[in-house]
Amino acid sequence: MSWSDRRATASGAAVAALAASLMLAACGFQLRGAQKLPFETIFVNTPPNSALGSALGRQIRAGTGTRTVQQASGANAVLDILDEVRTRDVLTLNAQGRAVEYKLIYRLKFRLHDGNGQEFIAPTELHAQRDISINDSQVLAKESEEALLYRDMQADLVQQMLRRIAAVRPLRADQG
Repeated sequence: MSWSDRRATASGAAVAALAASLMLAACGFQLRGAQKLPFETIFVNTPPNSALGSALGRQIRAGTGTRTVQQASGANAVLDILDEVRTRDVLTLNAQGRAVEYKLIYRLKFRLHDGNGQEFIAPTELHAQRDISINDSQVLAKESEEALLYRDMQADLVQQMLRRIAAVRPLRADQG
């Protein structure tokens, strides 16, 4: 293959990549990127050592322009975590009657309000579930896998919650 043929092939590939990019842009596709929350400040009402509270605070600080505050009175919005439950249900039993497969379920109930009676999001429950198989010879590995699955479900629910908060349209002072 001659040098000019290679250049023609490379420029043809570049043109094809540019055309694909333009088609994706024309259809409205874009990467999710950072969330834009409709509040300048938010108070996340969770216990101080809560893993969920830490994950929420980290996602809000890193992925949005919203600041988390330490007091509900200084916030434009208050996020109350009403309930957080992790359960494990048996899916499959072996011939000896031992569980060999579980369904892990993570439920999260929250509400979002302004602290003065106006509710932005009524109490809402989100849930995620994953299946895990258990092997008696790998108990420690499966415990670690279960913890990772719960952490993964928590991250999913935090993202779902932030998308719902981003969709809120609070009334401005000139609208009320």
